Amino acid sequence: MAIRSLIPLLMAYLLVVDAAIAVTFSSKLIHRFSDEAKAFFVSRNGNIFADSWPKKRSFDYYRLLLSSDLKRQKLKLGAEYQLLFPSEGSDALFLGNEFGWLHYTWIDIGTPNVSFLVALDAGSDLLWVPCDCMQCAPLSASYYDRLGRDLNEYSPSLSSTSKPLSCNDQLCELGSDCKSSKDPCPYLASYYSENTSSSGLLIEDRLHLAPFSEHASRSSVWASVIIGCGRKQSGAFSDGAAPDGLMGLGPGDLSVPSLLAKAGLVRNTFSICFDDNHSGTILFGDQGLVTQKSTSFVPLEGKFVTYLIEVEGYLVGSSSLKTAGFQALVDSGTSFTFLPYEIYEKIVVEFDKQVNATRSSFKGSPWKYCYNSSSQELLNIPTVTLVFAMNQSFIVHNPVIKLISENEEFNVFCLPIQPIHEEFGIIGQNFMWGYRMVFDRENLKLGWSTSNCQDITDGKIMHLTPPPNDRSPNPLPTNQQQMTPSRHAVAPAVAGRTPAKSAAVSPLAFPYWLCLMNLLLVLMRLFVLDV
Repeated sequence: MAIRSLIPLLMAYLLVVDAAIAVTFSSKLIHRFSDEAKAFFVSRNGNIFADSWPKKRSFDYYRLLLSSDLKRQKLKLGAEYQLLFPSEGSDALFLGNEFGWLHYTWIDIGTPNVSFLVALDAGSDLLWVPCDCMQCAPLSASYYDRLGRDLNEYSPSLSSTSKPLSCNDQLCELGSDCKSSKDPCPYLASYYSENTSSSGLLIEDRLHLAPFSEHASRSSVWASVIIGCGRKQSGAFSDGAAPDGLMGLGPGDLSVPSLLAKAGLVRNTFSICFDDNHSGTILFGDQGLVTQKSTSFVPLEGKFVTYLIEVEGYLVGSSSLKTAGFQALVDSGTSFTFLPYEIYEKIVVEFDKQVNATRSSFKGSPWKYCYNSSSQELLNIPTVTLVFAMNQSFIVHNPVIKLISENEEFNVFCLPIQPIHEEFGIIGQNFMWGYRMVFDRENLKLGWSTSNCQDITDGKIMHLTPPPNDRSPNPLPTNQQQMTPSRHAVAPAVAGRTPAKSAAVSPLAFPYWLCLMNLLLVLMRLFVLDV
């Protein structure tokens, strides 16, 4: 075992440095089922373990040791499935301005399952759908030119697997507002767009998924998730954005990636990919390629409540702009990119210098920097590059958006970047086009690699051993398993300021021998408790 092998090595190391620090240590190794270990457990837990303690060299003795080995092997293998995606398919769909410039995917909820077209939003946590509606967007296909089927409304009473989340559940953030702890838990989710919100009750029900693996032994999987029964929607949700619901992909406890990982179904990571043809994929458990670039997430007010990264520099074409860096939220639920005002001004001015097109104003355009040029001209559109720590560069594949021109003799395009009067920016969907974006929540990193969104199964992903056929689906984690405090989605631009970095304590502040002794004591305690 790993800890057992570390202790003799540490003891040997201590003897080697003894001449330098004039201190020696010795300790006795204790076996998992020794008399000393038995006495320790009895002293900590009473006689509950005394009768069941295995006799040395008995079948129970070896069976328990073998069982421990198998559990450790299972932990090394990781999650139950390599990749999961919505049972309707992993496709992410872009439906244009009519649907708020967002990307969507079809999901199935409940028993019997009902399909919903939900927007993908990495900037919030909650999965909500229109439900027992009092104030919802129209759901008939006749309201949407690009949709060939009616959208659905969820009704918990029609799903045999639904049950309300009670106010005393750890995941109920508004539990203090309830009259009784047994009442259904209410929710109110507010978003960055002006006066945009969803409210209703929290329900536990099934989300239907499909596994991806060459060795997958099951064609379908379900997971218990928390669903917002959205009875009232306002703002952008009433005007076409997310009419059939929204799937929050943030790091909070209520998000689908969090619940799938806590249930042990997939690794605590997911990827989204948007291609230039306005389609893409979403995959839960995707760790990306070994060759991908990455940068670390940074905390917001000491907590990892959103996907915040540090931008150290930026270039337009080959010109490096010498100003201070900034922090930015990576948010698939924001269609375009917002930059702090000072950064925005430097980038757009430099872009305007380098582009070989005539700057023009167009009625109805939300962007300040738009251009037209003759269709006969060879356009020179400069690249935009963000530089992260360790000189990790993120090249924006397509920094402009092309518009439909009434005159086919001209090309019309805009630089879809907006200024924001905040200390941090928002990296939206348009900067992610052409990349497989991996939100690695286990290692607190954002990864990216160039992708056409169809090459996810390129053979570079390690396949895990499939689960047994008779393995039952994982339920929602209990309150005891939900160790992280509940956090609700907050509007990314008003989530709060990032605190100043605290000074690190120098290791020289403590005697060297005392550090080693503390390390040894920690290892010995782990050995007794876990080995």
